[in-house]
Amino acid sequence: MKTNNHYKLTAGLLALALLASCAGTSSNVSNLCEVFEGRRSWYQAAKSSERRWGVPIAVNMAFIYQESAFQARAKPKRSRFLWILPGARPSSAYGYAQALDATWEEYEEKSGNSRASRSNFSDAIDFVGWYNANSTRTSRIDSDDAKNLYYAYHEGNGGFQRGSYRDKQWLIDAAQRVASNSNRYSMQLNSCRRELDKNWFQRLIS
Repeated sequence: MKTNNHYKLTAGLLALALLASCAGTSSNVSNLCEVFEGRRSWYQAAKSSERRWGVPIAVNMAFIYQESAFQARAKPKRSRFLWILPGARPSSAYGYAQALDATWEEYEEKSGNSRASRSNFSDAIDFVGWYNANSTRTSRIDSDDAKNLYYAYHEGNGGFQRGSYRDKQWLIDAAQRVASNSNRYSMQLNSCRRELDKNWFQRLIS
């Protein structure tokens, strides 16, 4: 005989499954808790990258926000020929992390993730963590220093060490946005990480 509690539990499981099937990227990408609530798999991937490379989730997510606004197939805008006709794209940057072809190939080789895809979030967040971890070693940048890590991400570590970003006001502004978003993301994550770490059953009964 099925009890009322059984029916309540079944109804709860069905509701949870429905929510999971309908989950999508939050439209409020400025709120990291909402982003991860909409995509729990992204949170798991971001945690995995943090564990593997030692770079905080908030930093890596701020990079992806800046680079693609969480669009899987983002590309740089094409140049214009005679102000009308589409021309070539300025670079081979593609995907969540806007990784260049050559840099992505280096990541695949050195990380062991040989079948990675730039339009796959798990691969992209791992790439960002890998690149930033390399910058912490190569350029001695603190792992939570989002601004300088972004300079190295954009200019390469050689360019960062030469200070090539100093004459690029647009890049200085972009790096400041990354730093601000990273700080905000960090505070937001502190407020919801305990909830995000709950498994499906813990969420159901809480």
